[in-house]
Amino acid sequence: MNGLTYKGKVTTYLKLPIALVGVFAAGSAFLLYHDFRLGFAAALVTILYGIVVVSLYQRNVRLMGDEMVYFATEYAGIQKEFLDYFQLPYALLDNDGRFLWQNREFSLISGHEKDYSKSITSIFPQITREFLMKQEETAFSMRLTHEDKVYAAMFKRVEFSDSVITEKRFREETGEDSGGHVSLLTIMLLDVTESESIRQENEDQRMVAGLLYIDNYEETIDSVEDVKKSLLIAVMDRKVSRYFRETDAIVRKLEKDKYFIVFQNKYLKRLEEDKFSILEDMKTTKLGNEKEVTVSIGIGCGGGSYQKNAEYARAAIDLAMGRGGSQAVVKENGDISYYGIRGKEVEKNTRVKARVKAQALREIMETRDKVLVMGHAISDVDALGAGIGVYCAARVLGKECHIVLNTITSSLRPVVELFSEEAGYPADLFIENERALALQDSKTLVVVVDTNRPNYTECPRLLERSKSVVVLDHHRRGNERIENPILSYIEPFASSACEMIAEVLQYFSEGIRLSPAEADTIYAGILIDTNNFMTKTGVRTFEAAAYLKRSGAEVTRVRKMLREDMSTYKARAEVVRHARVYRDAFAISICQADELESPTIVGAQAANELLNIVGIKASFVLTEFRNKIFVSSRSIDEIDVQGIMERLGGGGHLNVAGAQIEGSTISEVEERIRDTIDIMIDEGEIEL
Repeated sequence: MNGLTYKGKVTTYLKLPIALVGVFAAGSAFLLYHDFRLGFAAALVTILYGIVVVSLYQRNVRLMGDEMVYFATEYAGIQKEFLDYFQLPYALLDNDGRFLWQNREFSLISGHEKDYSKSITSIFPQITREFLMKQEETAFSMRLTHEDKVYAAMFKRVEFSDSVITEKRFREETGEDSGGHVSLLTIMLLDVTESESIRQENEDQRMVAGLLYIDNYEETIDSVEDVKKSLLIAVMDRKVSRYFRETDAIVRKLEKDKYFIVFQNKYLKRLEEDKFSILEDMKTTKLGNEKEVTVSIGIGCGGGSYQKNAEYARAAIDLAMGRGGSQAVVKENGDISYYGIRGKEVEKNTRVKARVKAQALREIMETRDKVLVMGHAISDVDALGAGIGVYCAARVLGKECHIVLNTITSSLRPVVELFSEEAGYPADLFIENERALALQDSKTLVVVVDTNRPNYTECPRLLERSKSVVVLDHHRRGNERIENPILSYIEPFASSACEMIAEVLQYFSEGIRLSPAEADTIYAGILIDTNNFMTKTGVRTFEAAAYLKRSGAEVTRVRKMLREDMSTYKARAEVVRHARVYRDAFAISICQADELESPTIVGAQAANELLNIVGIKASFVLTEFRNKIFVSSRSIDEIDVQGIMERLGGGGHLNVAGAQIEGSTISEVEERIRDTIDIMIDEGEIEL
């Protein structure tokens, strides 16, 4: 039978006549018992029947096997011919992606004959051997492009056993023995060019909503002569309309300094490639105005509805303004992109916003029983000074106030000691997380200072449990931020959180009075964050310092309070001494946390020191502390270190930024910084 084995119903049909011999034999035995002659005749017939059945079985089973093999062969031939003339491109590959067979339609696409046995990668570069090896599922698919056509490629992994033809071909193609088991791949192509074109056309025609604000409209207009004001306004309007006219956009002026823009999604990529050149073009507007005209743009798309895109545009413009203005933000569903972030924050001389925020903060505090203030983890003098300012505001209203402070570092200890119970302050002015969570209730106001990222705060759980949150911060907003605060006062142009709180206190209450210790602490916060008034100082910085001086701040006391011990000074000097220079412009060093109580602060101070070296445009100091890598980055004016830190998951300002990285080593983070610098130079974000 050539080794052919029958199974299932075929076996039943073949052996049923033989099985009937036994039935007839039993019947004959029964008849013999009752009637000998009749039984003998039945037995004789049964014997003759058995001889005929067995002989026929032995004679015809081989012929039946041959017929079945012939049928199977013909059936396989029909199947193969069917696949060959199948209207869909179909091919058979080995595990390495080499062709074993392809039908006519596939040959037309590949441009090769059916006996072509090279790798499919030679025709479709997207299908690599590595890609095929990585697929663990039996069936998988991918998109392909080939000669202006788009195909949906569907793969199916097929297992073969005891296949003579397959084994032979397998050995011929691979030169290997599969051990009786072969795994092959089938691939079928569907031409989806037309549907993809329709889908892309539909995507291109989706509405994109945009908002454009002139950041410093009032300051610019006020600096121009009356006769030129209308001309300057007309020039700004014309530049906005002309820029978006190329995108077939509808531009409508909402207010004197605000525009609403609508255009099709297909033009968005062009604007992004152009990096929203209107940001720089608007700065060239000069008609006697002393200040540069800067604009902020918020774009919303991918929301699935016109209303959702408009909401995204509003969120994007708020993000652009919260990051200092003079930039464009594109919010596409959950993704956010920034353009023009190399621009300097737009400083506003007017204090109207500070007065409005101060009055709003007072009204909120009056409706609450308790106030909990917290800054970022591993707090510094700026966060502590801002917290003391909020305490002073709460004290005027007679509200209970506590400052959440988990770790008192060596740099903070001299400041914290000023607010002891002996000095007239509550014994529980400074509390830790557990106590803060126990005090928090529905009538408690949580004030976050010197950060706007929930994961950076002293107690993130406090934010999750509170519905009344106020944010006072001077850092640029990032993708991660505190959601739904009842009051948010974020001014990236401000030098420090202490500068902001000093302004708020001036408008909070006429009867507010600061003690010398309180004024010293807030003044110290400004001094630290401005590096002794050398970084990010504006007119309002000095006005805030003047207010604190009038309130009793003494420079000599502050200087003594901020002095450091010898070990800290030596550690900072070691960081500077071991710094390595990358690309002749970037200083990178490591701060060893051993035997240092406040290594992150030493790292930040060392980053400032490195900028005093000739030729250094930006500095990065890495500190491993509490299972995290803290990165302090600084620059003077040429490099936007915030852009670098954002790519590492951090943020900050144009010239002062940082990041906290978990799950990496010092060397890995250092390599990431180098790679990020290289990428940004290649992309044109950094110019050397």
